[in-house]
Amino acid sequence: MPKIKYRLSLIPQEREELETIVRKGKHSSQKVLNALILLNCDEQAPTRRTLKEQQIADVLNVSAMKLYRVKQRFVDEGLEVALNGRKGQRVYEKKADGEFEAHLVALSCSEPPPGHVRWSLRLLADKVVELQYVDSVSYETVRRVLKKTNSNPGRKSGG
Repeated sequence: MPKIKYRLSLIPQEREELETIVRKGKHSSQKVLNALILLNCDEQAPTRRTLKEQQIADVLNVSAMKLYRVKQRFVDEGLEVALNGRKGQRVYEKKADGEFEAHLVALSCSEPPPGHVRWSLRLLADKVVELQYVDSVSYETVRRVLKKTNSNPGRKSGG
């Protein structure tokens, strides 16, 4: 575990909010667990328990590292982030734009290659790469596009 010790003391409003989360309402299990961690690690608690961090971790059935990370998020970023975690920062670039979708639907409605009765998702994925509509694409992306456009090559009424 890292050397830095995060000490936290909750103000009465924060303590009340955490106790409300633990007592009632519909909350995710992780949010309730994080609230319990913060309540048990509070140094200014009215009824201060003398449990060590490892004992708290054992009682809550979490690792000592989780305790450390929740306390760190509380001290560095506040109560909301400590309870709910950070929002994902990754941005995914979409390969399936409108032009690609149009080419894919047109291809799926065309005759399948010789030796095949119908287009499979893998065949379509390979063909759009071969025709250089995209650099690479998975068959799962092809499936999502066809499902979204309601054009399923296996359906009798599709396409």
